[in-house]
Amino acid sequence: MADSLRRLIASQSCGILQEKLESWYKDYRINSCDQNLNRCCEIIEINSMIQGQLFTILNQTAREGGHYAGVETIKSRLLPWLGTCFSSTTSGRPFETSLSLIQESVEKERQLREFASIRNQELQQLEKELNSTRLQLSLVQQDLAEAQMALEDTKTKSATTLLAAEDEIVHLKAALKASQAQEESALRNLDRLNDYEQQVQILKDEVAILGAQKSVLQSRLARSRSPSPRPCRSRSPSPLPLRSCSPGRARLTNAARHAQLVARFSEIYAQERLDAQALLRTYIDDLETVQRIIYVAVVESFHAAKMAFRQFKMRVRKTLSLTHSGPESLEDTILDYIVRHEDLYDVQASVNEVIRAMNINPKISFPPEVDFIMISNLIRELCRVAFSMQTLVPPLDIAFGADGELFNESKYRRSYDSDFTAPLVVYHVWPALLENDSVIAKGEAVSKRGALWSRRSRSKSRSRSRSRSMSPILAHSINPSRTLLPRSRSPSPIRSGSPSKWAYSVNNASWFSH
Repeated sequence: MADSLRRLIASQSCGILQEKLESWYKDYRINSCDQNLNRCCEIIEINSMIQGQLFTILNQTAREGGHYAGVETIKSRLLPWLGTCFSSTTSGRPFETSLSLIQESVEKERQLREFASIRNQELQQLEKELNSTRLQLSLVQQDLAEAQMALEDTKTKSATTLLAAEDEIVHLKAALKASQAQEESALRNLDRLNDYEQQVQILKDEVAILGAQKSVLQSRLARSRSPSPRPCRSRSPSPLPLRSCSPGRARLTNAARHAQLVARFSEIYAQERLDAQALLRTYIDDLETVQRIIYVAVVESFHAAKMAFRQFKMRVRKTLSLTHSGPESLEDTILDYIVRHEDLYDVQASVNEVIRAMNINPKISFPPEVDFIMISNLIRELCRVAFSMQTLVPPLDIAFGADGELFNESKYRRSYDSDFTAPLVVYHVWPALLENDSVIAKGEAVSKRGALWSRRSRSKSRSRSRSRSMSPILAHSINPSRTLLPRSRSPSPIRSGSPSKWAYSVNNASWFSH
């Protein structure tokens, strides 16, 4: 039984029967009556073969069950079905049924012919429409070819016009360059003329200054002719000497000097500051103390340079106001004179003033064997740069900084050992450079959490336990015989009491008072 069932499955008769039925259903309206009958007979034959195989399987299954197995199933299902089939076939209506089937097939063939004629008419209509569409397409193609020809003609004309326009543009550019060259030449000549007029005016002013200086020198010469028991050598410089103007420095614009001074300020931060820091670290182990000393040196240098600039400007104004005349204002003339004669600035006097201020500054401390004159090179360069920055319009200055202030990202950068989440500044390493309250060069600051309060407590305890010694310069001025010498180092010029430098400073001070 199992073999028979497997053969039935392997033959795929049921699948073939299903495919035949589906194919017949699809082509039923197209096929003729004979074709439909042939299809029906073919399907009946396949169905009879399947039924024969099923009856064989039914017989084998009943035998395998024995004599009485499956009797109830055969009685209840197979026998009633067989009786129904035989009764329907033996009824008296087979002729009527076949006649109705023939009539239905004839009607379906008629409908099929009508449908075919309708389809033929539709095909003819579609062919007509296709022909008309092809005709329209040919007309459109002709129009397109004509449009392409017109476009090529337009392109040729446009190319010709463009070449002519490019030639005209080239000629216009050449004429523009020639006119610009003529204008630049005229402007240069005008600037040269203005420079000549300015130099003439400056020479007139300096001639007047020279006359005033001559009278001053004559009066001093008359006073110095009185007999003295011992000639005294002094190095007092003459006030505002007349020298030849340097055209390069006189014509240096404000913007160029501004850029040079900002670059020099950055160079001092990158080079001289590190050199001074390395020198101080050989005597002071605490990096914070060293950086505070350098920051105070910068602040005091700018303060001393600004004070010296004001005094220098007052002396120049006092001298030039007597003889000034010309198209330029007195302030412009004074500023131009200071720019041309910046080397008259007494840098050493400012350096001495800075060192005196640092010696009495309570924020910084140092071992007694260390003198601030060690960093005089840094202070000297800072004073020069600060003095030159006062000659700019507007002048440059450094930002004010206080310990414990709120950290400002626009003014300062945090140092490498800072706490980048701390909001307050513990101390400053380098000040920011300002121009009309606008930051043009950022400074550097240290920010740490809790370090400010511990620093203040350490400072209070240290101030109670330590007494600061007197400034070396002041001590020397009070008692010249007592000189503080650093351990294992030669005495500094100021501490050893160099007479030439002190005489020069004293004479400069007296000359400033005049």
